[in-house]
Amino acid sequence: MIPGRMNPRQMQQMMKRLGINVREIENVEEIIIRTDTKEYIFDNAEVTVMDAQGQKTYQITGRPRIVDRIGKVEEEVEEEVVISLEDINLVAEQTGKTKEQAKKALEETNGDIAEAIIKLSKT
Repeated sequence: MIPGRMNPRQMQQMMKRLGINVREIENVEEIIIRTDTKEYIFDNAEVTVMDAQGQKTYQITGRPRIVDRIGKVEEEVEEEVVISLEDINLVAEQTGKTKEQAKKALEETNGDIAEAIIKLSKT
């Protein structure tokens, strides 16, 4: 079974058996990563914590503003979302919409299949 296509409930059960606990930190306003020359500032980021046998891993999802330590904004990093033909076909099949509509919905939702299906189901 492909991990990206696994039923979320089955995934939770499997992770629980392996001693892995995943949870989202709610209401995150800002994350700042500082290096000696730059700051990576994530506004309204999504943060997920995975606890695997006492070792915690934090995953940050969002688009950072990159600022040099003096305070000048240098650049904003663009996330490149790769949308597969399988994802497009799945969304089109589940919603009864065209592949073009499915692709557009996936692009608008940054490749989130469930969100794209919900979005197209409302129209």
